[in-house]
Amino acid sequence: MSENTFPIYTADAIVHFFRTEVLTGQEAKHFTKSDLTPTPKPDSIQTLYMRVLHLLFRFRPECHSMVPLLDNIQNPVYHEGATAIMSVYIRMQQFLPMCLVYDFSLNDLLAPKKQKTLTVLSAIMNFLHFRKQRMDLIFEKQAKFRTDMDRLQVYTKGNIEAEKKIVTLTTIPPEQQAEADELAAALSELQATNVHEYQEVDAKNESIAEWKAMIAEKTQKLAQVKVDVCNMKEDVSKLKSQIVESPEELKAQMEKMRENVKNLKSSIKNTDERMVEQQNKVQSLTHRDAEIQQIYSLLQELESSMSNGMQRAEEHKELTAQYEKNQKELRNLCVEEGQLKRALGMKLDKESKHKIRKQKKKEMKEQQVQDTLEQCNQIHQKREERAGRIQEISKETQQLKANIQSLRDVCSKETAKAQALYDTLSASMDELHQRIEDHIVDLKQDVTKMSAHF
Repeated sequence: MSENTFPIYTADAIVHFFRTEVLTGQEAKHFTKSDLTPTPKPDSIQTLYMRVLHLLFRFRPECHSMVPLLDNIQNPVYHEGATAIMSVYIRMQQFLPMCLVYDFSLNDLLAPKKQKTLTVLSAIMNFLHFRKQRMDLIFEKQAKFRTDMDRLQVYTKGNIEAEKKIVTLTTIPPEQQAEADELAAALSELQATNVHEYQEVDAKNESIAEWKAMIAEKTQKLAQVKVDVCNMKEDVSKLKSQIVESPEELKAQMEKMRENVKNLKSSIKNTDERMVEQQNKVQSLTHRDAEIQQIYSLLQELESSMSNGMQRAEEHKELTAQYEKNQKELRNLCVEEGQLKRALGMKLDKESKHKIRKQKKKEMKEQQVQDTLEQCNQIHQKREERAGRIQEISKETQQLKANIQSLRDVCSKETAKAQALYDTLSASMDELHQRIEDHIVDLKQDVTKMSAHF
């Protein structure tokens, strides 16, 4: 007991716990600290153990004194007082190892000691605390199981509705089947034309980019030529201011300048013509851009419709994935439900078996009680018969004693008479023997005389 795995509570805590959790009614009011300290009362301890057994195993206190006795036991009344104590002792020996107490003895019921009693009650108190925690956990699991079952029902309903929605979304009505086929064929044609148009648009965009690059190069060259002409004009004005030229050189330079101007004009015309051509091409390209924009808007509409279709397809995929996920959850929940149903079925079977056993035990106990009552009635009848027989025998014995006493008196008188007769007979016999001896002596003398005479 020195190495306990549970705390040893004080007497006040034990009294408070057992008054609130175990005992009820008048027993709780009458159970006080004086029942435990300084010396525990055996009656209070025995009733407390009986109430603990009734709380844990539904074994009522009055059943301890109903243990059936054997028919061949003599004087069964003497066993009635020890039956309840032995029943409590046997059941406490079976129960206390669950509380980690292994040294419970019969002396702890008949003459309990303070420290041992507090230790046993502390162990029972610890076990009851543990039992209460386990029962709370079981109740929580039962509540969680009920919520899971409700969620399972909700999920199954949601899955059925989702299956119906998927069926309605995936199945096309027969009156719209032809229209759907036409739309699918038109969509495939539009996709093919879109691919061709995209290729043409890419080629035109490449040519436009090339023309834009050429126009940018020409404009850069034209700007450079203009800058060169301005620089040349500035150089010419500077040279005119600095140099006094001869008229012949001036003429030659003027002719060169005119030729250069003609060349520049011709190049400017050529560039203008090319610019006009490029502008015409750009206008045609803008017109084509407008057409391409229209085609692009049509393509965007097609893309939007395709994106809607893709979105619907993605929604369909998401719904199918969600449906599969819900199916998996439903399967897992069905598996859990099956396990829980099996566990519940086993539990219900156990409870039904336990109820049947309990009913059988109850019937057996009632039958045993009836048998014991009948046996008790028979025993009481036998006792009454035997008591009457004993009274008759006592009367007969008294009469026999009186007869024996009278016979003893008669016998004593007869023995006295017989003793007197015996004394007289013995005296007469002695006298007779003496006479016979004397006669024999006389005969011998006569014989000797006769022999001497002869």
